[in-house]
Amino acid sequence: MENSKVLVIGGSRNIGYYSAIRLLALGATVTFLLRSPQVFEQDDTIQQYIKEGKAHLVQGDALVKSDVSRAWSEAQHQDGRPVDFLIFTVGGIPHFSLTKGFTVSPPNLVTQSLINVLETLPSPHPKIVTISSAGLTRASHKSLPLLLKPIYGYLLSEPHKDKCGAEEALSHSAGWKWDARDSPGDKILGTGWTSRVPSAGELKSIVVIRPALLNDGECRADVQGKGSEAYRAKEGDLECSWAVSRKDVAHFLVEGVVRHWQEWEGKCVSIAY
Repeated sequence: MENSKVLVIGGSRNIGYYSAIRLLALGATVTFLLRSPQVFEQDDTIQQYIKEGKAHLVQGDALVKSDVSRAWSEAQHQDGRPVDFLIFTVGGIPHFSLTKGFTVSPPNLVTQSLINVLETLPSPHPKIVTISSAGLTRASHKSLPLLLKPIYGYLLSEPHKDKCGAEEALSHSAGWKWDARDSPGDKILGTGWTSRVPSAGELKSIVVIRPALLNDGECRADVQGKGSEAYRAKEGDLECSWAVSRKDVAHFLVEGVVRHWQEWEGKCVSIAY
């Protein structure tokens, strides 16, 4: 990873942040697109990397296409070399409603942010890693533990429509099969969205990570010294996938996917304990 260039969108907290810290520690240069760069003002770790010229903060909103385009430019302007990796972990702060469960505003935050990213992709295309969720599609929902199905079917249904839209856009661009019954429709994707993203099958260097129910627990891979044996990860769906910590997902994203790209490229991968 030494001298690799990475653009992180959605890296102010959680999986995006933990992944960025790992990448910086491995010698990568990381550019963050942030609505509020002030989020890192008291972060001594990030501030040290900024002083070393390894971390760069770009103020902007992934929902604004021109901001995303500017982030791409900033990420490669230091020496003109292309960006090697995009880490896309956008997610909103959920609010609870009795009638709708958890909701995020706007309801298509993830999908529209990702479409902006895909519409502004530089050439050559970087390798793309995105965070989705288990249980989104009909096929994936069937593999959930019985007690989790009501949580996914009711409490998380609205934000999962958004993530479904993002997965549909990626599936189209990668040429993956997609069940039309899983589409969230124009309310999430927008009309004419296929004209804004790469042509069907054009993108090959993509990995979609579908974590089980996320928690803020420790990174078992580090703390328990088990490495990748601390969790299960496989292409497709995992049976009995209850939960996984955000820190362990970040461990897999960097130590598993980024550092062993050929093993995971072009796959939709589930991760859980």
